[in-house]
Amino acid sequence: QVQLVESGGGLVQAGASLRLSCLVTGVDFATVAMAWFRQGPGKEREFVAGMAWRGPSVYYADTVRGRFTISRDNAKNMAYLQMDTVKPEDTASYYCAVDLWGNGSSDRKYNYWGQGTQVTVTP
Repeated sequence: QVQLVESGGGLVQAGASLRLSCLVTGVDFATVAMAWFRQGPGKEREFVAGMAWRGPSVYYADTVRGRFTISRDNAKNMAYLQMDTVKPEDTASYYCAVDLWGNGSSDRKYNYWGQGTQVTVTP
């Protein structure tokens, strides 16, 4: 059974930093692509960042490129999203997702999802 559990969300002021974590179990994490998505209040879910299981393929949404950094530790089955210089418009529930066969890009169909962690950014 594949499970993804996000953590690290919270309430922060604009300009602050936050690191989200995602523990993935039930799959050989070292061989799957993964990504972060978010869904803000009244908005559709959107791709934030993704990366392949190996190699240099890393993808970012234009709205977060240069501020957010995606990373992974395959030995710990962990994925991370470092969020720097956050803005009120980053307020959303953040979800990690696994793509069993893809490269972590925004147009992939992701197979498994976590329950999400809330990030709220105040002005």
